[in-house]
Amino acid sequence: MKKDIHPKNYRLVAFKDMSNDHVFITRSAVNTKETIEIDGETYPVYKMEISNTSHPFYTGKMKLVDTAGRVDKFMSRYQKHYDKKNNKQ
Repeated sequence: MKKDIHPKNYRLVAFKDMSNDHVFITRSAVNTKETIEIDGETYPVYKMEISNTSHPFYTGKMKLVDTAGRVDKFMSRYQKHYDKKNNKQ
């Protein structure tokens, strides 16, 4: 194995799914400034929009996660085409 290629800050990190507030702890080298206290221990926390506990593929439930306005952006981009198609009918 090559020397000095692995991260130095490999530690326990809490990952928080913001859509359902599920938190799990695993080892990671992700950079974060925020912390969270779990069972009396303080961990760095990384906030995620979606994880395996909220993703429709894993849950079997269809759920719209639109945190960045992606649906609105798509609709505004293709609204002219949609209106033109509906006016022909």
